Amino acid sequence: MADGTAVHSSYHWRKAGKTAGPREFLRARESYYVAASTRFLHGNEVQVWSLGNKEGNLGALLLSHNRIFFPVFSGQADIPLPLFMKRVLRKIPIHLLQGLRSDAEALEAAIAPWGYEPAQRIEYDLMALDREPNPALLTTGPAGLMLRQPRSADMDGLFRLQAAYEQEEVLPWKAEFNPAVCRMSLEQLVAHESMLVAELDSRLVGKINTTGASFSRYQIGGVYVDPPYRGLGIASRMSAVFLQGLLSEGKGITLFVKKQNPAACRMYRHIGFAVLGDYRLSYF
Repeated sequence: MADGTAVHSSYHWRKAGKTAGPREFLRARESYYVAASTRFLHGNEVQVWSLGNKEGNLGALLLSHNRIFFPVFSGQADIPLPLFMKRVLRKIPIHLLQGLRSDAEALEAAIAPWGYEPAQRIEYDLMALDREPNPALLTTGPAGLMLRQPRSADMDGLFRLQAAYEQEEVLPWKAEFNPAVCRMSLEQLVAHESMLVAELDSRLVGKINTTGASFSRYQIGGVYVDPPYRGLGIASRMSAVFLQGLLSEGKGITLFVKKQNPAACRMYRHIGFAVLGDYRLSYF
């Protein structure tokens, strides 16, 4: 996703914080960096470094939050990183880096000399939706399917779905599932994010939620349907209805979906999503 910004020897890294320069740099590239933009806008104790020259031109950003690193390199391959990252790593160890695959590869190469080798890489399609979802999907699914907002009485049923989702889709290889952390994460989602649940025969069978909001886009995740209820059109209808509501607010939608999940990739394309590029999560 090179954007024409040329990084020369006059560009140097510096601590920037949540200043106007990084804000506008992210805003101009928002579709590709919704996760980074969300942390910039809403994350507590976010570290921000900018690569710029004395005239105030920026060529790249690097964000860190809770040991997660977000490279914002616009697909450039000539970012000066190794010595800068040596200084950063003395203070902040990396647990996870995520972003466009080309950016992730550049950051991985820069930290490799300092002993960092990913224990696991997961490849995704970065996708975006900026138009109404496929209207045919708004009425699919089995008879009696109810889509609604979560209620306080739903927490046990939601926890069952969230726990299954995290173990199936989120936990890195060999990581141990922590029910208490999962419950706390779910409570935060219900309190601060938008969510829609699917109910069939008085049982919660699916869920979908936002995972953040950037300048003009929502990021969604947590899309999960109980295995016995898959293949009935529940995920498609639940997603289409949820997305239609978000789009009515005048914002776009972004998500990243595992390349190894072709059924989900097909569903999102059928809804109307377009692939923007390759995305990667690397765990250390």
